[in-house]
Amino acid sequence: MMERTQIYLRRDQREALKAMAERTGQSLSEIIRAAIDAYVADYWVEDRQELMHRAAGMWADREDLPEFFEELRREGDRNLTDELAEPLLAGH
Repeated sequence: MMERTQIYLRRDQREALKAMAERTGQSLSEIIRAAIDAYVADYWVEDRQELMHRAAGMWADREDLPEFFEELRREGDRNLTDELAEPLLAGH
């Protein structure tokens, strides 16, 4: 669902958008929405990258990681085995 929003543009911005609309056959609204979508997508990519950089090394001092990861693997194996056995137990 679309929501109506009013924005102020400089004259040069409006002229550039109008020229793009004429060349592409899109409406000004379509061009503006596409630009906003691209801007928002870039923002979230940068935000995820920043979070990953901050998280890097946060477990560097933990000594229990080998056991922790081994337990995760065992749990994943149990879940996979249960998922594969489910149709067999149901008689399918």
